[in-house]
Amino acid sequence: MIVFPAIDIRGGKCVRLTEGRFDQETVFGEQPVDMARRWAGEGAEFLHVVDLDGALAGKPVNTDAIREIVQAVDIPVQLGGGIRSLETIAALLAAGIHRVILGSVAVRRPDLVKAACDRFGGRIVVGIDARDGQAAVEGWGVTGGVSAGELAQKMAAAGVERIIYTDIARDGTLSGVNVAATAALARLAGIPVIASGGVSGIDDIKAVKTAEADGVEGVIVGKAIYTGSLSLTEAIDWARGG
Repeated sequence: MIVFPAIDIRGGKCVRLTEGRFDQETVFGEQPVDMARRWAGEGAEFLHVVDLDGALAGKPVNTDAIREIVQAVDIPVQLGGGIRSLETIAALLAAGIHRVILGSVAVRRPDLVKAACDRFGGRIVVGIDARDGQAAVEGWGVTGGVSAGELAQKMAAAGVERIIYTDIARDGTLSGVNVAATAALARLAGIPVIASGGVSGIDDIKAVKTAEADGVEGVIVGKAIYTGSLSLTEAIDWARGG
């Protein structure tokens, strides 16, 4: 199981939101690249980066900060936020991003997701962000009109090899991961799923690890490692075998 430290960028800074709300923001660093170096230094195998401004704008915004991160660390980076065209995907992959995360377009333009999978294969990940079981789009502010489960099945059929599932109500709240829903989604889709939202401490890492057999292959950690309620190195140790 892989532990993905999250670096959310807004206004060029490293921030965390609560329940995806832009009016509930905490700044944890002026330079996202410094956080990237820190997490890589603590043993991270993969970084999860989100361009929050890009999610709202519908196109990448914090490109300078993202470029700095890619150049500063020797571990792969997956990026989401405002990636809504094949041209943007190609440019990001060419710039050194290892995997791109498609969110809103999975609901709005499933044809684009299929085309991206046909062209880029496993470097395409779909992020399904759900509130009360319903997929949300446009920076989590709008209901997409489809259930998370139905969307996951459609994406798997389109050729998507991996999903990130976020329980919006838990994201940034330190209230625990929705392991049951994540495992159920993995079983339904039949492809690997990465859990996201609510990690509060090492018990959550242990709980997610119990769902490996269901197809849950990793977990994204954010506020917990920024506030100190979770040690990234301890989390990685547990993920690798306890």
